[in-house]
Amino acid sequence: MKRRDNKIAVSSNIMDNQTYMKKRIGLDVSFDLGFREITLLRKKVQLYYVTGLCDSVIIQEILETLIQINDNEANSKKLKEIVNNRLVHQQVEEVETMDEVVDNLLSGLIIVFVDGEKYAFVIDVRNYPGRTPEEPDTERVIRGSRDGYTENIVESTALTRRRIRDARLRNEMLKVGERSKTDVCITYLQDVADEGLIKAIKSKIEKIEVDGITMADKTLEEFIIDRKWSPYPLVRYTERPDVAATHLLEGHVIIFVDTSPSAIILPTTFFHHMQHAEEYREAPLTGTFIRLIRFIAVIVSLYLLPLWLLFVIEPTFLPKELAFIGPNEEGNIPITYQIILGIIGLEFLRMAAIHTPTPLATAMGLIAAVLIGQIAIDVGMFGPEVILYISVSAIGSYVTPSYELSVANKLINLGLVLAVGFFGIYGLTIGVLAHLLFLIHLRSIKTPYLWPFIPFNPKAMLQIIFRVPKPYSNSRPSIVHPKNNYSQPVKKS
Repeated sequence: MKRRDNKIAVSSNIMDNQTYMKKRIGLDVSFDLGFREITLLRKKVQLYYVTGLCDSVIIQEILETLIQINDNEANSKKLKEIVNNRLVHQQVEEVETMDEVVDNLLSGLIIVFVDGEKYAFVIDVRNYPGRTPEEPDTERVIRGSRDGYTENIVESTALTRRRIRDARLRNEMLKVGERSKTDVCITYLQDVADEGLIKAIKSKIEKIEVDGITMADKTLEEFIIDRKWSPYPLVRYTERPDVAATHLLEGHVIIFVDTSPSAIILPTTFFHHMQHAEEYREAPLTGTFIRLIRFIAVIVSLYLLPLWLLFVIEPTFLPKELAFIGPNEEGNIPITYQIILGIIGLEFLRMAAIHTPTPLATAMGLIAAVLIGQIAIDVGMFGPEVILYISVSAIGSYVTPSYELSVANKLINLGLVLAVGFFGIYGLTIGVLAHLLFLIHLRSIKTPYLWPFIPFNPKAMLQIIFRVPKPYSNSRPSIVHPKNNYSQPVKKS
C-alpha cells in the first residue's frame, strides 16, 4: 500500500485494504466489527461498520440499494460514480487515507470500498446508544424547559442550534485522544466571541497528547486550565441548553465533549457559579430576592461556623444581646473537634446518599437525622447548638447552584474552622484575608475570577446584585471582550 503525506493511502486493490483492516482493527477478532462483501458489475464492493453504533435497518437499506445496480446498470467503468449516486444518505464523503477510514469507522460511520478505486466512501449514519433529553437533576426549575443535554454530542449541539438559529453560530469539531479519539465541539458566535479567546481554547485542545479522555469534560478541563490544583472551579458546567445559549449570546465559548451531558462554559468567574436559571424565569423583583437569599446562603456556608466558634472561644467578642447563641452544654469533646467531626459526618452521609439506592436513601436520612443526631446529643458527644449551626451551614452549601463551588467552599470552611480553633481571632483574620487574596489572584483563561467586584465595574456589579429586566440590559459583559458590545440595537436619538 502506498503512502500519502506519511499516511497509508487507500489501495486500488480491495484485498489489500481488507488485509490492512484485519491487521489494524482486528476485523476477524472483534465481534462488533461488521463486514459484508458484495459483487457489483463483476467488481467487489466491501462495507465495514460497527454494529453497536449503526442502525441495522440503514445497513440493510444501503445493501439493497447497491445490489439493485446489477439489475439496472451495465457500465462497470463508471461503477464508482454509480455507487456514489446510489448512496442516498444526507452525508457521504470520500477519503483517501486508511487512517481516515479507521477513525471514521470507529466513530460509527459506514465505510464502502470499491475495487479499483483509490478512495473510500464514508457514510455518516451514526446512531449512538443513549437516553432522550430530560431535565437535569442539578438544575431544576419550577418554570422553564424540561430538556437537557445528553451524552450524544450531536443531540447536544442540536439542542443549542434550536435556540440560536443564527447563520453565524459555529460548531467546530476536533478529536482528542490518541486511542479514544473523542469528539470535542467548540461552539461560539462568529461575530460576537473574541477571536483571541477562540484561538487560545483551540490551541490548548489541539496540544493535548493523551491516550484518551474517558472521563470526558473533566479530563479536558484539566488540560485547558492552568491552575490545576485550585479547589475553585475555573470553568462552569451546565446541562441546560437555555443556559448555554444565554452565555453564547454574551460572547462566551461553549465546549461539548462526546459521552458527557455537561457543557463547559469559558471563561467564567465566581459570580457565574452563583447564577441559576430560576432567577430568569421569575419576575425581576422576585429573581432579585432569590439571588440575594442565595448570596446570603453562600456567605453563611463559608463563615457561620468559624465565626460562631470564635464567639465560643472568645465570649468577650459577643454582645450581651447575642449571648444566647453560645453553647449551654459543651459536651465531652471540645467544640472545635465537635464541629470538625460534624462536618466530616455530614460528608459521610452525603456520600452514602449518592451510593445508596433511591428507595433506601430516604430511610437512611431519617436514621441519620433522628437516631444518630439525637443519640450523639444524649450521650454528650455533641452539643445541640453544634448540630444546629453545622446543619444551617450545610443547607447554605446545598443552596449554592454550582456543585463544584459548594465543595470548594466546604474545604475553605473547614480550613477556617481549624484556623480559628488553633489561633482564635488571628486565625480567622489571616484565613479570611488569605482566602480573598487567593480568589483575587485566580484567573480563568486570563479572566479575573472576582470580576466585576475586583476589578470593580459598577454597572456589571449592579447586574450581579439585581436581576435587571432584559429590556434594560442590552450590553454584553466586557470581560469576554465581545466583538459586538450590544445585544440589542442601539436606539438612535
